[in-house]
Amino acid sequence: MKNQDTCEIFCYDEDKVNRVREKLSKNDFQDMAQIFKVLADHTRLKVAYALCDEDELCVCDVANIIGSSMAATSHHLRLLRNMGIANYRKEGKLVFYSLEDEQLRQMIRLAIEHQDHNTLVTK
Repeated sequence: MKNQDTCEIFCYDEDKVNRVREKLSKNDFQDMAQIFKVLADHTRLKVAYALCDEDELCVCDVANIIGSSMAATSHHLRLLRNMGIANYRKEGKLVFYSLEDEQLRQMIRLAIEHQDHNTLVTK
């Protein structure tokens, strides 16, 4: 059986290849992959999504939102903070978390919209 998803002849557009290679060389894909790897965990993605809807949330509120223990929630939030995805601040005995920036919010919202769209298409 012939493979249907490969080219049948070898021909490439040298200009396109060079343009994309140039762009690839200017980016650190290792760091980007780490961000996606951290967000690939469904619990951390739920935490990040919860932080999309509010400017900031305390650890206990995030735990209640995702239905997890305080210890597990703190662990996930700490990983998000260590990866530069979330910020935190302490106020007395409370710790509040927020997403690092608007671009991360947009990325997470786009992922949710993509999922919603795919769910509608397949129904």
